Amino acid sequence: MQRSLAKLFLAAAFLCPVGIVLATAAQEVDDQLTANKRLFKPIGPGLRALRRGADGKYYILATPNTGLVVFDSQQRQLIVIGASSPESVSNKAGRSAISFGEDCDVDTKGNIYVADRGSNLISEFAPDGKLLRSIPVNAPLSVLALEDGEVAVATSRGAHLVTVYNAAGHPVHEVGDPEELSSRPELNRYLSQGSLASDSEGHMYYGYTYLPEPRVRQYDRFGYGGVDFEFTGLGAWSEGRAARREIDRQDKRDEPPTLHPILTAFGVDPVNGDLWMCLHNTLLHFDKDGNRRSEYQIYTSDNARLEANVILVEEDRLLIGSDPLGIFEFRRPDRNH
Repeated sequence: MQRSLAKLFLAAAFLCPVGIVLATAAQEVDDQLTANKRLFKPIGPGLRALRRGADGKYYILATPNTGLVVFDSQQRQLIVIGASSPESVSNKAGRSAISFGEDCDVDTKGNIYVADRGSNLISEFAPDGKLLRSIPVNAPLSVLALEDGEVAVATSRGAHLVTVYNAAGHPVHEVGDPEELSSRPELNRYLSQGSLASDSEGHMYYGYTYLPEPRVRQYDRFGYGGVDFEFTGLGAWSEGRAARREIDRQDKRDEPPTLHPILTAFGVDPVNGDLWMCLHNTLLHFDKDGNRRSEYQIYTSDNARLEANVILVEEDRLLIGSDPLGIFEFRRPDRNH
């Protein structure tokens, strides 16, 4: 009860630059999840992305000092791409520049894609770390490897949410329109920024970072919308209301938009298509049809709040990470152990 009251109190601090907390009714929270252990040491500061390839390798992006690090299934470091200093990690692949990586993905051949916002590029690397090509993209935020050498890119600019590029690096189609929550197009585009994920059936998922009611939308590879995963309960509490008040305030001002994120990470179950959504240290579980099943508060193995910014859903566990605390292993609460 003491923890629940503290959450409700802290939620009122939404507009403060630190200490953002999601408030939910105590009876809606199923349990507290505490991590089993920390993985992939010393990855932590600057953590941006965590992916697993079809080959069982793990691809971790930490910006700007570490770069893109590839581990095998036993957590042995294999290569590093774009490390800024030899002291951070041993770079066996040689230097390949990543100015400021925001996201990464890997295709079925083991080729690695990095959304480099610092250089306004999508860079593709071979499995050994050799640079294969670069696609100029203005302000890329997230990248997703598709079939036939295509890549989907989410940006903070442009008329649409996602642009798909073919193997030659040319745009072939665009997906999604900005949400209209404001009279200012610039603010609507900012509110509609998001990140990308996929499932085993080739669907593309777009998670909106700043919407007051957290939402992840499913698309097929041609851009047709499917299921919406949305946490509507948030609007009844302080953070959702505070977000809408701040949107109304900025709608009336001629200033660059700036808001605190609501949806901080999400991932899709590779087997059954369920979706897991992180709102700072709150973890939500949805089934593949968009129904919310459960809600948890997450903590590190040392019982510290885990403010998640990456999540990887595996068949038998959840890997959830935070900048700067690192990546932690959690049991699957929806599995019988």
